Amino acid sequence: MRLTNVAHLRVPFGRLIGYDVTVGPLGASLPVSFDQRRHVGAGERAGSWMALSLRLPEPVPPDDLAAAWLAVIARHGTLRSVFVPGDDGEPALHQVEVSAGAWVEHPIAPGQAVNDALRDVLDRACTPYHRPSHRLCMIETATEPTIVVAADHSHVDMWSMLVIARDLLTALGAVRSGRKPGLAATPAFAEHTLALRERPPAPPEIHRRWAEVLAASGDTMPRFPLPLFGSDPGTSGPERERVEVRDVLDVDDSAAFAAQAREDGVSTLALVVAAMTAVTHDLAGTPLRAVFPVHSRYDAIWHDSVGWFITNSVLESGDPDPSASAAAVREAVALGSWPLEEILRPWGGMPEPPGMFAISWLDLRRLPVRVDATGLEAQYVSARILTDGVMLWFMLDETGLHLRCRYPDTDEARRHVGAWLDALVSRLRARARASVGGRLRLGGRTYRVQRATRADVPALVALLSDDPIGRAREGAELARYEAAYDAVAHDSSHYLAVVRDEDEEIVGTMQLTIIPGLSRGGTTRLQIEGVRIAPGARGHGLGTAMLAWAHDHGRARGATLAQLTTDLARDRARAFYARLGYQESHAGLKRTL
Repeated sequence: MRLTNVAHLRVPFGRLIGYDVTVGPLGASLPVSFDQRRHVGAGERAGSWMALSLRLPEPVPPDDLAAAWLAVIARHGTLRSVFVPGDDGEPALHQVEVSAGAWVEHPIAPGQAVNDALRDVLDRACTPYHRPSHRLCMIETATEPTIVVAADHSHVDMWSMLVIARDLLTALGAVRSGRKPGLAATPAFAEHTLALRERPPAPPEIHRRWAEVLAASGDTMPRFPLPLFGSDPGTSGPERERVEVRDVLDVDDSAAFAAQAREDGVSTLALVVAAMTAVTHDLAGTPLRAVFPVHSRYDAIWHDSVGWFITNSVLESGDPDPSASAAAVREAVALGSWPLEEILRPWGGMPEPPGMFAISWLDLRRLPVRVDATGLEAQYVSARILTDGVMLWFMLDETGLHLRCRYPDTDEARRHVGAWLDALVSRLRARARASVGGRLRLGGRTYRVQRATRADVPALVALLSDDPIGRAREGAELARYEAAYDAVAHDSSHYLAVVRDEDEEIVGTMQLTIIPGLSRGGTTRLQIEGVRIAPGARGHGLGTAMLAWAHDHGRARGATLAQLTTDLARDRARAFYARLGYQESHAGLKRTL
């Protein structure tokens, strides 16, 4: 799933419409959580929303979409609540009735980007005190409309946006099938707020540790460890944001990185924290300290609810050893497991300094809520704001590890945050390349399987040519092989592998392709081609280890059948594959085109 902000959102050009619901008078008073009070208490403002965009595979009548949206609102209590200024100056929350309304068109001015028009709509409709503070929009095109659902942060978190998207698609499917889009009610977020108030007070050691971490940051929440402003940050106001979106690890490097985490006995998050700890020490000479959001969906009853189920903790990691970083993550989760209002009372609430540094982590693969992020071109969208702090989001999904970073657009922040991010991404990629996930251990020797680079092409051609059959059919100009490499590298279904020995010499290669299909009950296949091993590396079990690695590669991507072809003249190769369980059950046919 793509992490982005509204300025970089990828949307088609089309007619922009939004659905105006009807909101009834204020009803029963509802409890306000600590984080809601802090957020809404900052006042009415634009840019405090988050959104999710989805591209549908076919046109949808707006009335069908509206019926589905009303079913989602009926399911989730927080979407039927609004904030109003209280008599004591504190925000008050009230239940309201939300019913059908009407679609309106939002004009797109000549020369105006769709993104900018959408941003204007969401900045007006999704503010803390708007009634309601959420909005459904659709960008109508002739074929594939894009829907955007947004809400003020006081009512949603990123997990909630997935719940909303899933429920909206479910309800829409019911409407399109002629059924009522009824969705079973879920516990409302207001119930969660009450449940938190009933939790026992935090023990003294939790108060003490919070005080130690805040004291290390000058009795405030942690700051980014490098300068963001040219003058005293205490006198610098928020600046226009700069947002960087980076794809850190692709699916293969992400799998290798996760394998290394398992080898180290830690989580993937802990291994990322270890890298951030090392980078912070190298560039700033300090431990890694950051605000660390943790979810408060302690019980499964909240998994399908919508609300701001996120509270803040603090993370302090001074040792880049993976086990030490894992302990730091566990401590941060423990520190965030207690109601913050009581813990932060000595500071008069959450002490947010200029330059505050926050790190958020979301592993979509582990959430009990799923949507077809790839097929729907799903994008998590943040608003465009003024900021004086650094916010880093990590997202791990089936396509790999991604990050989005927001920081003030100053010369100092560009230089220091950019350098920190460059060093972090470089370290994570190097760790993935050198991970146990790509290692083949044979006796006393260690080989590494890696994705081939363009610079490896001459060595791969030499391996492909190093036998009588290869010499007869290889020998084209290098440019043709490089063009072929480019085509392979740009298709993520292919993995062109190289195997290196301890001296970094390429001693093997194979090309793996994941092929989804309808036959055999929708079986996904792993196609193995071009297996070659250098003469000096043969006879030691390397080929067997390479095929075992290839099989694991296929299983991790959903393949349940491996297939390959080899020339009938290769008697030894056919015997080798037979020993590994391959059966000559089909006739392979080829012809020249």
